[in-house]
Amino acid sequence: MTNRDLELSVSVVTYKNNLEMLKKLLYSLTRNNLRLKIFIIDNSPSKDIEALSDNDKIIYIHNHSNIGFGAGHNIAIRRIAGISRYHLVVNPDIYFEEGTLEKISTFMENHPDIGLLMPKVFYPDGSLQYLCRLLPYPLDLFLCKFRIPFISQYLSSIYELKSADYNKIQDIPYLSGCFMFLKNDVFNKVGSFDERFFMYFEDVDFCRRIKKQYRTVYYPEAVIYHGYEQGSDKDIRLLKEIFCSGIKYFNKWGWFIDAERTSINKEALASLRPNLR
Repeated sequence: MTNRDLELSVSVVTYKNNLEMLKKLLYSLTRNNLRLKIFIIDNSPSKDIEALSDNDKIIYIHNHSNIGFGAGHNIAIRRIAGISRYHLVVNPDIYFEEGTLEKISTFMENHPDIGLLMPKVFYPDGSLQYLCRLLPYPLDLFLCKFRIPFISQYLSSIYELKSADYNKIQDIPYLSGCFMFLKNDVFNKVGSFDERFFMYFEDVDFCRRIKKQYRTVYYPEAVIYHGYEQGSDKDIRLLKEIFCSGIKYFNKWGWFIDAERTSINKEALASLRPNLR
């Protein structure tokens, strides 16, 4: 493939995922008019998913161990450097209607200052997911996860910007890693995912680095569906991983003293204030 041969490259990292959900994602990705290549990076012990790669748009890569979310996506990112205009980091439990990717890519094309975009995200039942967020403070992590009455709800409503107008295009400091539509040039200026984060907080870290160079934008005119389950609420191992990654994140960027975080969040809230309900 030559430089910019593809309009879009896609990376999906899987680990023992539901095959039917993954089929829905692949169907959503392949029914469009874009020239694209899809990388399935499989961290699962078995190769059950390989059977879904019977399409010339799909490249299947199986790892011998679970190397993590960011490290998995980085395998694809290293492969696509310079060959596509845009890259999509997407979870296996996402699906969307025909024309969604074209709408997003057209918007990105008309706004070259945007490095990262996330569309409006719904649960399968049609309820809204609050995935526009401020850069986190330690209390956002620890108190919200321990679900302390009133305090957790209050912090969560601020952190997830639940009072903002989710029907308006806006610049957001932290956009969820479930669907990250990126300008490929981002990787040249910002790098890829920090592999110190096995799972969780790698998207926060990545968003923060992107925001230094580009706009990070929430775009509600495009819609996707996310079969999101908070596994950490059910699995103590995942909860432990959240806290381990959180500690790594705050060690990297600062715990209670982080002037850049304060500035970014203050700017975001000021720009959102006219839209706050």
